[in-house]
Amino acid sequence: MKFTLSWLKDHLETEASLDDILYALTDLGLEVEEVENPEDTLGVFRICRVIEAVQHPNADRLRLCRVETYPEGPGGKTEEVQVVCGAPNARTGLVGVFAPVGTHVPGTGVDLKPGVIRGVESNGMLCSERELMISEDHDGIIDLPEDAPLGERFIDYRGLNDPMIYIKITPNRPDGLGIRGVARDLAARGLGTLKPQTIEPVAGSFKSPVSVSIDPALKEKGCPLFAGRVIRGVKNGPSPAWLQARLRAIGLRPISALVDITNFFTMDQNRPLHVFDVAKVAGGELRIHPAKGGEEILALDGKTYTLQPGMMAISDDSGVESIAGIMGGEHSGCTEETVDVFLESAYWDPITVATTGRALKINSDARYRFERGVDPEFTLPGLEMATQMVLELCGGEASEVVMDGAVPDTRRGYKLDTDRVQSLVGMEIPAEEQRRTLEALGFELDGDMAYPPSWRPDVLGSADLVEEVARVASLTKLEGKPMARVQTGVPAPILTPMQRRENAARRMLAGLGYNECVSYSFIDQAAAALFGGGQDALRIDNPISSEMTHMRPDLLPGLLQAAARNQARGFMDLALFEIGPAFHGGEPGEQDVQATGLLVGCSAPRDPYGSRRPVDLYDAKADAEAVLSTIGAPARMQINRKVDPWWHPGRAGRMALGPNVLASFGELHPKVLNALGVKGPAVAFTLHISNVPMPKAKTATRPALALSDLQAVERDFAFVVDAQVEALTLVNAAQGADKALIEKVSVFDQFTGEKAEAQMGEGKKSLAISVRLQPKDKTLTDEEIEAVSAKIVEKVAKATGGVLRG
Repeated sequence: MKFTLSWLKDHLETEASLDDILYALTDLGLEVEEVENPEDTLGVFRICRVIEAVQHPNADRLRLCRVETYPEGPGGKTEEVQVVCGAPNARTGLVGVFAPVGTHVPGTGVDLKPGVIRGVESNGMLCSERELMISEDHDGIIDLPEDAPLGERFIDYRGLNDPMIYIKITPNRPDGLGIRGVARDLAARGLGTLKPQTIEPVAGSFKSPVSVSIDPALKEKGCPLFAGRVIRGVKNGPSPAWLQARLRAIGLRPISALVDITNFFTMDQNRPLHVFDVAKVAGGELRIHPAKGGEEILALDGKTYTLQPGMMAISDDSGVESIAGIMGGEHSGCTEETVDVFLESAYWDPITVATTGRALKINSDARYRFERGVDPEFTLPGLEMATQMVLELCGGEASEVVMDGAVPDTRRGYKLDTDRVQSLVGMEIPAEEQRRTLEALGFELDGDMAYPPSWRPDVLGSADLVEEVARVASLTKLEGKPMARVQTGVPAPILTPMQRRENAARRMLAGLGYNECVSYSFIDQAAAALFGGGQDALRIDNPISSEMTHMRPDLLPGLLQAAARNQARGFMDLALFEIGPAFHGGEPGEQDVQATGLLVGCSAPRDPYGSRRPVDLYDAKADAEAVLSTIGAPARMQINRKVDPWWHPGRAGRMALGPNVLASFGELHPKVLNALGVKGPAVAFTLHISNVPMPKAKTATRPALALSDLQAVERDFAFVVDAQVEALTLVNAAQGADKALIEKVSVFDQFTGEKAEAQMGEGKKSLAISVRLQPKDKTLTDEEIEAVSAKIVEKVAKATGGVLRG
């Protein structure tokens, strides 16, 4: 939204400085994006007089001018400068505009330097209007009246010292798209007084020869109100200089008086209008209707658009004449030959206009405003104001107003609780000041009820009333204060048990040497499908990109993609982890929190001691057990091979308590690594934090350390078993021989392969275990040790079919 300071002052009576206005605009939420101050670019251009202009000795089309300049301003010391000029109107006695050496000329982008043109020195420049960017006139240099004050700044003489302000408007503030709305906010802040605006209806002297009608399918929502009138006998020439200057200052190109008037009200009042040439309206009726689809229209931007079914159009008997609320058609547009016009003012539904504009890819000032919401109650007053200006600038005679539909009812009220400013914002604002602020913004107050004005569709509740009061009062006045302490002593815990568990897992993983990653919860469908996801229930309706179309079913895809990116940059040994949600459905609650670790490459850097080795599944298993222990998982868990397809079969396992899965660990399937571009070896683990049982009772301290003074006994056993027997089965069998006495069972040797089969038979292997016996109340006798040993051999034989190795 652009406007000039003088244009703003048409609506705001103020003595505030430019800096005060700029600060207040941003503080009010109308953020100032840019300020173009003519004084910065044109302040050095001063009025001068050509003392003498003679033919250049070496060029037919150049003139050699002696120019009288006033570098210190009017009444100051004069200075004579020689300038070579190619303008055809350069002559002796001409009063023009001079730019001294060192000046930046905005129209050319050149910084003036002393020069020699065809063998003659030239210092400075006599300027045209296009070189100063005040018009497109470049037929000659500026020719001022003889009584123009010599030495005065040209911008002061011509009235161009008018800063242009560019503000950013958020989508919820359509009232800020009109200069009067901006002035209203500043007046509410106290930077001046909003000037009254009187609208005198123009009495029609004849019935309009053009009628209007709205299709019943659109009257409910798409176009509640369409109004207009014919103005006959107009003269559509160039608009007055003041209007052209206003539009040109904000970057709009003046076209003709009728078009410039509609552009003026679009910017001034946030009221887009349109004019039709009555001579080109076939049938004498304008119909607002949904398009059937396939209709074509050559729009005012010179492009042809094909309408889709349901798009709103304005048509006469010959076809579509305008894309409703967005852009008019070239066929019925006004030209210099136009004599009779139909001036239209309508209210269009924001959603319908936005949908059509996006589909056709049309960006216009009208669409920009209608899709954000213009003031529906200003539809008819805006028509009257525009009619008055057309009659003043173009002449003519106005008809009676014709219309279909009615102004939509937007009246709504909310309770004004002046105490909520303190509770919601933390500011102390007197009740009288709050009421004054709302009334200045156009709200109607009736007791403790506040009724928003029709131009504020964003106010939709009592909290919005608080926002308006605080915004105008300035949130910069909000003072930081400590929160009141509501209790004494030790405060109650804030984190939930699950949050504390997540923090403990995070600290343990970091302590184990892993680097934390934070990846998006959205991944592409192909990666999701590798980990059991990718279903339609997990698809995102409006994804950020094609690589973020589905919710992640597991944390491993994000970690593997991070590992691939690091490997592509030369980092081959990685230890990464992430804690976050994974999703197995699209409904609330169909997710769980996981803690996932990934090891890629080798376990240590290269060194002369041979400690470097590739990571294996036991690294992942050890780290998973360490984290599970930290978050309170029981020490004894079942380990089985029922793993998901993205794990390597035979080299992965699952830790569980019955049907309750706590973790999966092992090598990742080579197909998964290849699909995600990761160079192995790669092992990982996934912990389901919420599946770990919570402790049954809260203990303030750790249990007492129980140490036995009695000597422990260790016995080694070597069993010959089938090659398919798992070591864990054997260990569990030995552990169960005497759970009270046996403290620990561990495997310390495994003999497999051809040599083992040669000694023990085909399909056999040897597993050696160490069993530690820890008595609690008395020293073990040899007989008791032998009895336990025999029971261990019996249990192992029953569970595995193994026999002691001879």
